Amino acid sequence: MDNLWSILERNTRNFPKSIAVRYPAKKQTLTWLELRNGALDLAATLNAKGVGKGDRVAILFHNCPEFIYAFFAIAYMGAVVVPVNIKLTVPEINYILQNSEATALLFTEEKRETAEAVIKQTGVKILLSGSEFSSRDTGRISYVESGYADSLDLAEILYTSGTTGQPKGVMLSHYAIISTGQMMAYESQIYHQDNVLLLMPLTHSAPLNLFLVGACWAGAQVTLGEFSPQTLAQMVVEERTTHFFGAPVAYQFLLRIPNIENCDLSSMKYWIYGGAPTGEEPILAWQKVLPGRFMSVYGLTEAGPNGLALRNDEHADKAGSIGGRGSINAEVKVLRQDGTNADVGEAGEISLKTPSMMLGYYKKPEETKGVLRDGWLLTGDLAIRDEDGYLWILDRKKDMIISGGVNVYPKEVEDLLMTHPRITDAAVIGVPHPDWGESVCAVLTLNEGEDLTLANIREFCQGRLADYKIPKLMRVLSILPRNSSGKLLKYHLRKDLS
Repeated sequence: MDNLWSILERNTRNFPKSIAVRYPAKKQTLTWLELRNGALDLAATLNAKGVGKGDRVAILFHNCPEFIYAFFAIAYMGAVVVPVNIKLTVPEINYILQNSEATALLFTEEKRETAEAVIKQTGVKILLSGSEFSSRDTGRISYVESGYADSLDLAEILYTSGTTGQPKGVMLSHYAIISTGQMMAYESQIYHQDNVLLLMPLTHSAPLNLFLVGACWAGAQVTLGEFSPQTLAQMVVEERTTHFFGAPVAYQFLLRIPNIENCDLSSMKYWIYGGAPTGEEPILAWQKVLPGRFMSVYGLTEAGPNGLALRNDEHADKAGSIGGRGSINAEVKVLRQDGTNADVGEAGEISLKTPSMMLGYYKKPEETKGVLRDGWLLTGDLAIRDEDGYLWILDRKKDMIISGGVNVYPKEVEDLLMTHPRITDAAVIGVPHPDWGESVCAVLTLNEGEDLTLANIREFCQGRLADYKIPKLMRVLSILPRNSSGKLLKYHLRKDLS
């Protein structure tokens, strides 16, 4: 298998004048030839500034063509891309740049003040704004070398969401990233004539490796933008997109758009969701309104991300499950604490084996040893396997509540709370209790103008949950803390409420 640059080079030779990138916000399109040549020009600029093979290059962009130029230019050079979420604060960016030992930072002009602030506190020596990128002689199509990286060389350091604390740098090779993209293109049937809509931040592993790389591997075009429910609906209608990936919360918001059922969404082949557990009820509600096929994907950044998929035809009976087998190049097991296989219906930890496995956490060998065992990744997610072989997420191992010596899986409680007509979002956490160890606490956001008491919640849960699972405490917030990929930041809630 070649490196990431070889994908771009191959597409340029196969269909140079086909559209590769659409950016409606600036009415911009790029052909494969223009994208390839722009990336080559940027690589030459970076090389002239002293960036070489193996150097870490951080990129601070929203979803725009400059991100893709930078991604492939860095791959061509054999350097290592370090995507940085544009919404992070200066201290958070400082941590990533210092931890990754980045020597260069490419940034969007609107973040110049941030870029100039972080360079004073890190080892970054090279700054380059996206406004300084240039592409000349876009008519040339001469073959160039396939780049300076081997397939097993380090290509990315992706920082985890930090849902449990300080983010860790996940190291992925060119081979791992390409095999991840190939898997997604296969599973969701992405072809050359398709148009993949990228609204989730490309700084996260699923939008980047599954869908940008997957679309490029298939020779499909991508359409770029920033997520809002209105933008999602508008772009599907106007750009005639075929594939979209979003966190479950994105679909919840989409269905709240007035008259969404009247929008022409008929171009969509696949609606793909993942990144957070989802119950059966909301999924079936999406299917009633949105035309096209649905697919759930489950995987960790540490695995590419790769893992399991729940295919469209499995939703009728298994909506809410994450799937019954590994994706096309992955295997899955559910393990007891002692490493043996859990029985049907018995809670255990999901373990994955894929060709897209990380090389490890950057500069964290002990943490790496803690999750990689004999080629398998321990995910930290607890699940049960049903009699048909399908996996059902219970919760994160670290989020499980132990109250009076009994396990409470927050997801089960959250799924029920989300069916309450007055509740718009819910998180369930354990709060320290002197006698019981932990008490079950529901943290809720409510529909505008609505009110709920703890007595209301307990009455709603009565008869639907065992008494020990019913919340003993309740807190109402205007919004729950989530990262940019839609994951709940429960450690923030635990810190605030403990």
